[in-house]
Formats: sequence, C-alpha cells, structure tokens
Amino acid sequence: MAFNSWAEFMAMGTHGVYVWSSYGLTFVAIISLFWLIQRERQQFFREQQQQAKRDAQRVNALKTPNS
Repeated sequence: MAFNSWAEFMAMGTHGVYVWSSYGLTFVAIISLFWLIQRERQQFFREQQQQAKRDAQRVNALKTPNS
C-alpha cells in the first residue's frame, strides 16, 4: 500500500487511530518492561550485597575469640 502524502500515511486509510494507538501501547509496554527489569536487577544486587555483608559479619564473629 502506497501513500501519496504524510497525512494519508498517518490516517492509514481511516485505521490510523487503531494503528498508531497499537504502536503507542506496544512502545509503552516494552519501555515499562525494560524499566521494571532494570529496577528488579538493581534490587537483586542490593540484596545480594547486603547478604554478603551479613555473611562476612557472621564469619568475623566466629573467628574472634570470646574473652
């Protein structure tokens, strides 16, 4: 399907609202997924770092003699 102008391309033969809203919602969904994945990844690494600190404190507590 060829379009003679940008206006015809945007209208998509009277289906423009459906087509462009579908593209928009898909774009928003993909960006949201990337954002959520990044946030969960950062939270995971924060939790792992905290766990490593707790484990190191436990090891140090076991190594120090009770006086």
